[in-house]
Amino acid sequence: MADLSVQLGRLRLKNPVIAAPAEHLIAEGGLAAAIRAGAGAVVVKSTNESAAAKAQLRAAEYVALNDRWEAVDWGPEADPATMILSRSGLHPLGFEAWLDQCRAADRLAHEADCLLVPSLINADIARAVEMAQAVEQAGFRALEFNIGTPYAREAAAGAVSTETAADRVGLLARAVCEAVDIPVWIKLTGQSSDVPDLAVAAHEAGAESVIVAGRLLGMLPDLDTQAPLIGTSGGYGGFWNLPLTCHWLTLCRAALGPERALIGINGVTGGLDVARAMLAGASAVGMASAVMLRGFGVIEESLAALRAYLDGKGQAASEIIGLAADRRKTFAEMPELQDHWKDFLPPESR
Repeated sequence: MADLSVQLGRLRLKNPVIAAPAEHLIAEGGLAAAIRAGAGAVVVKSTNESAAAKAQLRAAEYVALNDRWEAVDWGPEADPATMILSRSGLHPLGFEAWLDQCRAADRLAHEADCLLVPSLINADIARAVEMAQAVEQAGFRALEFNIGTPYAREAAAGAVSTETAADRVGLLARAVCEAVDIPVWIKLTGQSSDVPDLAVAAHEAGAESVIVAGRLLGMLPDLDTQAPLIGTSGGYGGFWNLPLTCHWLTLCRAALGPERALIGINGVTGGLDVARAMLAGASAVGMASAVMLRGFGVIEESLAALRAYLDGKGQAASEIIGLAADRRKTFAEMPELQDHWKDFLPPESR
């Protein structure tokens, strides 16, 4: 049976599947379900000090869409190709109550050989540093620092951060990384023309891993009401995002070198997608929307599918990291194919 364990910087995970934060990881029951499902790590829904960021949760909205842009039901029977458009908010508890909830979940995680990771979203960097230090003092083994939420331009001023400039990423990452001794994972935005530049800045500032990359913003008009679906723009995700994630992972691996740990996220719907992200350079892979949509059984199914794939290849999880990324060629390196392009045209165009 394939060895699923991976190394993520200083940390060992029993497997590379991370239950990434979203609303299904707010309540204690959701955290316990993710741990029981076998995730290698579980990241608690993010918090910060902003009342406006918490208020967003009270106005949150979600819609699941099929490939014809029709709303479909949530639940275990949903097609893995279902896409989600949403506007979200932060954890509703105050910081101390949130930290207490993290402590309780961490006890359960220890028993299951699972890494429990609190997550902070930047609003004010001084407060983020104070919270990061409190997380370390509470005994947690790692911290996620999210500066890549898709909502900053749509949210109230100062509620959350979407950092798209490398110097800002470096400044914020350094402030938190230098304030604590535990590993810090920096979550980056996908709303950038050069994610690898952000990844380099985060690692040079002390990040043990970078998470590549946060969701994009989208807006979809409703043909019946002729108004925006969910009333506004929202974070948009689904299976379609996997090639974008793998592209950024590959370029980040090239920029950082293979010894730097990357975490892939977005577009991952099951265990074979976990394998694809790992082949592109991820040491571990986050799943959020798929689990929120179809339930915690997705984690168990993904682990089973990943193990079956690795068993079939005769490989351990750690052995596939970056294999496809390291074989990727540039356009200029690809061989010429005589008139091959003509095979992909309508008959009238040939």
